[in-house]
Amino acid sequence: MPITYLHRQFISCGPKVLFQSNLPQARFFPPNEGVMLPPGLFKNKVAFITGGGTGLGKGMTTTLSTLGAKCFIASRKLDVLKQTAKEISNQTGNEVYAVQCDVRDPSSVKACVDELINVAGLPDVVINNAAGNFISPSEKLSANALKTITDIVLNGTAYVTLEVGKRLIKAEKGAAFLVITTTYAKSGSGYVIPSASAKAGVEALCKSLAAEWGRYGMRFNIIQPGPIKTKGALSRLDPMGTFEKSLISRIPTGRLGTPGEIANLAAYLCSDYASWVSGAVIRMDGGEYISIAGQLNYLQKVMTQFEMTTLIVYCFLFLNVVCPFCAGHKRAVVYDGSDDQEDQGILISATDIWMTE
Repeated sequence: MPITYLHRQFISCGPKVLFQSNLPQARFFPPNEGVMLPPGLFKNKVAFITGGGTGLGKGMTTTLSTLGAKCFIASRKLDVLKQTAKEISNQTGNEVYAVQCDVRDPSSVKACVDELINVAGLPDVVINNAAGNFISPSEKLSANALKTITDIVLNGTAYVTLEVGKRLIKAEKGAAFLVITTTYAKSGSGYVIPSASAKAGVEALCKSLAAEWGRYGMRFNIIQPGPIKTKGALSRLDPMGTFEKSLISRIPTGRLGTPGEIANLAAYLCSDYASWVSGAVIRMDGGEYISIAGQLNYLQKVMTQFEMTTLIVYCFLFLNVVCPFCAGHKRAVVYDGSDDQEDQGILISATDIWMTE
């Protein structure tokens, strides 16, 4: 088979289709990525964002910089950071600093925080966004695969949080901490167990510190994003856009989220408007989690309203059984037009199942 055909059919497929699909209802939920908080809200404040060079990190940095914050972004790839810092500075008019840091290495984290403090002082905002992920059957995972993701996600978050936190305690200064996890930190998920378990650990870390370090003036909150329209995450997990249609079909709002939407929530949680919010876990996913969790939500994909009505009527009238969708009732019957009441059951009408105009 010619290489050009393979490239066209598979390798080039993703970039052409990725993020192009929306369900019809998405028109009711257009993304608004404009900055929602008042201008200058973070003026004279210092924000430290790990994983700030791309994707969500870049989006959050842009929003905080727009609101007046002096932002420091950190990751291993200094060239990417510098480009992002320059781009955001040109856009917002506020300087953004790029600091190289490998969050897996405590000594690198210490050096990074030293540089941050030397340039701007202790941070008012700390966002742990550095992450790593890949798809693999769990039985194929090596010890190194588990260690790699855990070192970045869980250990890296702990190193940054503790390094900054201990210095804040010593200086008697408060700060707002935020971590970016995922919806499957709560539910778990196959094929990404290093990430799922590490993110769950990050959430436990933050909730624990919210309880312990509130007395030192520190708040800790968590955002669980659903599927977001970033090339970084989805290009690794779904490089060819193969599962995009299926993914979006699970989201009641009919579309992927955007970095700007997450950034607005992040800015709020790190602002003084959220001074009474700590230990919170906020899921922002277009309703995906609850859509998957609902036992019978799948019916909208396999049954029309008429088909469901027919099934209920058939169960009640001809089988003399409780409809499987009303299993909580002792017995159910369909109203037959008379005024008689069934002592043993609940009297309903097929036309009462759904509202009609």
